[in-house]
Amino acid sequence: MKKYRAVCFAFLVLAMITAGLFLQTRPILAQAGGWDYYVQPGDSLFIIARKVGLTTDEISSANGLASDNIRPDQRLFIPTVTDSYSQSYGRSGNDVELLAQLVTAEATGEPYTGQVAVAAVVLNRTNHPLFPKTVSGVIFEPDAFESVSNGLFFSSASGTARQAADAALGGWDPSGGAIFFFNPSKTDSPFIWSREIITQIGDHMFSR
Repeated sequence: MKKYRAVCFAFLVLAMITAGLFLQTRPILAQAGGWDYYVQPGDSLFIIARKVGLTTDEISSANGLASDNIRPDQRLFIPTVTDSYSQSYGRSGNDVELLAQLVTAEATGEPYTGQVAVAAVVLNRTNHPLFPKTVSGVIFEPDAFESVSNGLFFSSASGTARQAADAALGGWDPSGGAIFFFNPSKTDSPFIWSREIITQIGDHMFSR
């Protein structure tokens, strides 16, 4: 009987330890306004932001992070602000496909970072007072993008372009906040050259 009790006790302790380890590897609900997430090996702030549908800035702000450096088992508070994020960017269920089609038409052959940057330009415009507030509104604004005007936009999107669109919607902006992009070898527009250039990725310059 004693041996049986000892085995049962050992099994109970092992079960409690296993349960504790399991809880450390999955999100735990918080009391109000969000929930806790424990950083997993291989996580970055960007990866976590994509997982939970927020921007890296929203997560950093909610946790008072001074940098993007995080460590495994670190607890992060994830605020429930997905709806406000979606509204601020005018997101809809079709945004990934629209962005992917634009990236395919405007940035095929460009580095992946450059493709994400092109998608980010569209999102930056939705948050700028001079442009429409939705992804579709920005893309289909008259004469906004040559690929829409000449019909190239309406071709099927590539898988890489969809990944780039999803990354931009997740908060990655390699353009540095740009609202314009252009190929310097293909335009002599005085207006576009008058804009402040932020960076160049591949054949595209990004400006504001």
